[in-house]
This record gives sequence, structure tokens and C-alpha cells, in this order.
Amino acid sequence: MTTVKPSIQVADKVQVFTFHATQRCTTCIAIGKLSEETIKEYYQDELKTGKIEVREINIDLPENKELAAKFQASGSALKINAIYDGQDHITEDTAVWRLTSNPTQYKSYLKNKIDALLGK
Repeated sequence: MTTVKPSIQVADKVQVFTFHATQRCTTCIAIGKLSEETIKEYYQDELKTGKIEVREINIDLPENKELAAKFQASGSALKINAIYDGQDHITEDTAVWRLTSNPTQYKSYLKNKIDALLGK
């Protein structure tokens, strides 16, 4: 009997966006900071090639209204968009909220999540 390993779809691009309002709490600030640190620490090549994009987006600014609507962001949120064949697959990660007090755990969690999307 042979076992068939399920194929894992690898994202063409991954967007890691922290959405926030102008007024921010310390946890929201930490999520943005830790997410950016994680990406810069582990994904330099992917950042250079554009395979990964990391941004903090203020939903209160008029120039960000369209992006906030696309990601359905109405407040503080970490949204991850895995793009396959030109199609967006946007998810909100709520687990990060309870990980901000442990930066090592936060980075490990986010790295594992992104590695899975990149097929690493």
C-alpha cells in the first residue's frame, strides 16, 4: 500500500499587514513591531524579491480606506494574505494578541505560520 502525501500549495506572495487606528494600545504597537522584526529577521531574501510584504496600516488615513476595506479591517488586526494564482486568501490571526508578552514565542509562532505558507 502506498501513501499519497497531500500536496501543499505554496503561496506566490505573502502579505503580513498590521492594521490599526490612530490611537493605539501597547499590545497593538507590539504586534506591529514584532511582526516586522520577525519578517526582517527570517525573510530577508523574500523581502528583497517581493515574495513577502510587511506593513503597518493606519485605517484612519484616507489613503488606506480602500486597503482596509479589502482586508475587512475595522480596528486593530494582524491580517495575513497568502496569494495563490493571483487570488487573495486573507485571514486574521487573533492568536498573536496573547503572545506579545513573549517576543521569542511570538516570532516562532509567526515564522512557523509563514513557513507553512511558503512551503518551507
